[in-house]
Amino acid sequence: MQGDPLRAGVVVALWLLLGLFVLYPLACLLIRAFSDDGGFTLGPIVGALGNPTHLRALRNSLVLASLVGILGTAAGFLFAYAAERTDMSRNARRLIDFIILLPLISPPFTTSIGFVFSFGPRGLITHDLLGMQNAQVYGWASTTCAEALTYFPLAFLALRPLIAAIGGDLEEAGFSLGGSRWQVFRTITLPLTMPGLGNAFLLIFAASLADFATPLILAGNNLPVLPTDAYLQITGMFDLKGGAVLSLLLLVPAGLVFFAQRYLVERRSYVTITGKSGGRARGAGATAWLRWVLWAACAAVTLFILYLYALLAYASAVVAFGANATLTLDNYRVIFTEGVPAIKDTLIIALIGMPLGGLYGVIVGYLIARSRGFGRHMIEIVSMINYALPGTIVGIAYLIAFNDQPFALTGTATIIIACYIFRYSPTGIRTTVALLQQVDRSIEEASFSLGASSLRTFRSVTLPLILPAFFAGLGTVFIRAMTAISATIFLVSINWTLITVRILENMTEVALGPAAAFSVFVIVVVLGVTSLLNVALRRMTTLRVSSLGTAS
Repeated sequence: MQGDPLRAGVVVALWLLLGLFVLYPLACLLIRAFSDDGGFTLGPIVGALGNPTHLRALRNSLVLASLVGILGTAAGFLFAYAAERTDMSRNARRLIDFIILLPLISPPFTTSIGFVFSFGPRGLITHDLLGMQNAQVYGWASTTCAEALTYFPLAFLALRPLIAAIGGDLEEAGFSLGGSRWQVFRTITLPLTMPGLGNAFLLIFAASLADFATPLILAGNNLPVLPTDAYLQITGMFDLKGGAVLSLLLLVPAGLVFFAQRYLVERRSYVTITGKSGGRARGAGATAWLRWVLWAACAAVTLFILYLYALLAYASAVVAFGANATLTLDNYRVIFTEGVPAIKDTLIIALIGMPLGGLYGVIVGYLIARSRGFGRHMIEIVSMINYALPGTIVGIAYLIAFNDQPFALTGTATIIIACYIFRYSPTGIRTTVALLQQVDRSIEEASFSLGASSLRTFRSVTLPLILPAFFAGLGTVFIRAMTAISATIFLVSINWTLITVRILENMTEVALGPAAAFSVFVIVVVLGVTSLLNVALRRMTTLRVSSLGTAS
């Protein structure tokens, strides 16, 4: 199998693609930032670090990411603990799961638009309910809260299985020694979740550090951050080199966070899961008063998220939110007339990128899981680079690399599709690796021993076993193709544009109704496609199980 020419050809093709769409753009970015008159120089970086405005933006980015990380991790832990340590009904859990995951499948402006509608000068809460005049929504508080609401589901997804994996044996031992619930939580439960808490914090920190959309809408003039400053440097001052330099200031903290997060994940110890037979006791449940406190807090956050989305739908169906509440479909007429090119382009790019990204993810994941030696680690690291870097860096790198010959792709759909595939496929890659680690190699070796080729073995044996990873890759690439903007804002053109770019244009032009209508459209499409993918996965899994049962 190791000497299979097909496998070797796939590896060569993969390295060519990684070189072209990952390493080459990053090299072009570094060359543009560190070169002057054909020679190497640190002048631009030193100048940026010596500029008080840029230093302030860097400091703001780090402080904002830290605040969002703390709030988001706390909220995620609260929801995860409530889901696993209280007798919350199954229907309530499903409802909460659905509502709090909405921000992850929505355009990045959705929460920001909701905050403007709620707390702006004509906001429903500030103006209509509290009677405040000229309320200011822009600044630290709104940006921090909006990002925390958007990203805390990442902490919830990371912490929930970890809390569920903590058995009750250790906690019961703590109680038997006379410990109170607080002492057991502080000395046993919390220490066991610390690696997960650190991982969740770093996930949210990295997401906030790379967030382009929320600060652009809510930060205002008093809260400059590096992603938006780099964007304005290029689009406002037409200074591509300056934008490249500013984006590189994010490279060091983003890289440190990525490697720290990987270290925590790889070093995590599941010492509560032993090899002893028998059922594992469920962790100690919350007391009655704590249960009600947790439920109340979860309900408050969940209802507020639901309120923001209901407000978004309402704003899309009135003439002018805050001024004219007459119901109308004019905003939807706008997006289905003037917005048709953006809708068409976005759907074409998403539908092409989805299968390519899903297939790329399982192929790379397969090579990582089934290869040996140094090469597999190099493939894993390089395939994660675009995912680890903030979208601003990736977008500017692609703009520099593919703006001129020999790879002039600027203005085409290819560059946008490639950006999505090589930036968002790591979800499918990591899921594939995790699944294949549970599959014994002897299953595939049996196929080879019967004379099957590598391609037939992969198609008939391996792929059915990793269908969840394939569909995870499909869903992730499609969702990001419909909702992402931080990288692709630099890659759109008169020939190819995106719905998220149209939302940004509407927000800057204070056309809030069409912006809300575009957002509702994206949410409906994403929910529809992801639901179809889930149904398809269940049916394919059922058919496979049925066929195996018939064969046996």
